[in-house]
Amino acid sequence: MATEAPSKTTRSRTTKASADKDNNASRSSSTGSSGGTATTAGASGATAARSGGKPASTGSAGKRAPFSGTTGALIGAAAAGVAVGLVANLGRKAAVQAPTALAGNWDEALKAEHAATIKLFDALETTTEKNTTKRSMLLMQLKHALAKHALQEENAVYPALREAGQVGDADQLNGEHGYVKQYLYDLENMPKESPAFLAKLREFRAHIETHVREEEDDIFPKLKAKLSPEKNKALTALMNKEGFKLA
Repeated sequence: MATEAPSKTTRSRTTKASADKDNNASRSSSTGSSGGTATTAGASGATAARSGGKPASTGSAGKRAPFSGTTGALIGAAAAGVAVGLVANLGRKAAVQAPTALAGNWDEALKAEHAATIKLFDALETTTEKNTTKRSMLLMQLKHALAKHALQEENAVYPALREAGQVGDADQLNGEHGYVKQYLYDLENMPKESPAFLAKLREFRAHIETHVREEEDDIFPKLKAKLSPEKNKALTALMNKEGFKLA
C-alpha cells in the first residue's frame, strides 16, 4: 500500500515549531550569560565595597617605609649607647693618666710611677701560696703599670736621650726593658701557688730597683739639664700623650 506524502500545511507547522524551539534555546543561553556577567560584577562590587570603594592596588604605593618608627628609635638608642661608652672610656683613661700628668715635669712624673710600681711589689710580697687569685690580680696591675711606663719612656724619653747625645744610656735602658718583659712572662706562666713564685718576684724587684736608680740618680738629671724649659715642657706633653694610649 502506497504511503501518502505530507501535505504543505503539515510541513509548514513542523518548520515553525522547530524555529520556535531554536529561538527559545537562544534566549535561554543569552539569559544565562547575562546572569554570569551580573554575578561577576556583583562580586567585584562587593570587593570594592570592602576596600572602601577603591580598587585594590598592588603598586609600590602600598609598600612600607624601610625603617619603622620603632626601628629608628632602636638605632638611635644604640648610637647613643656607643657615644656614652666612648665618653666613659675617655674619662677612665684620663683618670688613670691624671696622677702622672699632675706630678709635674716628665722626670718627676716618671719618679712618681716608679714609687707606685714598688708599692705593687710590696703588695705581692705579702701574699702566700693560698692567695692565688690575689697574686693574679696584682700581677695584672703590675703588668699594665709597667707597660704604660715603658711606652712613655721608649716613645718619648729615650728618643730625647739620643737626640741629646746620650745614645749609650738610651740603648742600655731600652735593653733592660726587655728583661722586664721576660720576668713578667715567667711570673704569668708560673703556677701562682708555686713556692718559687716569691723568689722570682724578688729577683724581678731587684732588677727594677737597679733600673730605677740609674734613671733617677744619673741619666734623667743629665738629660733634664741639657734641655731648655721649652723642650722639657714639650717632652712632658709628649710623654703624657704616649701614656694616655695605654691608660
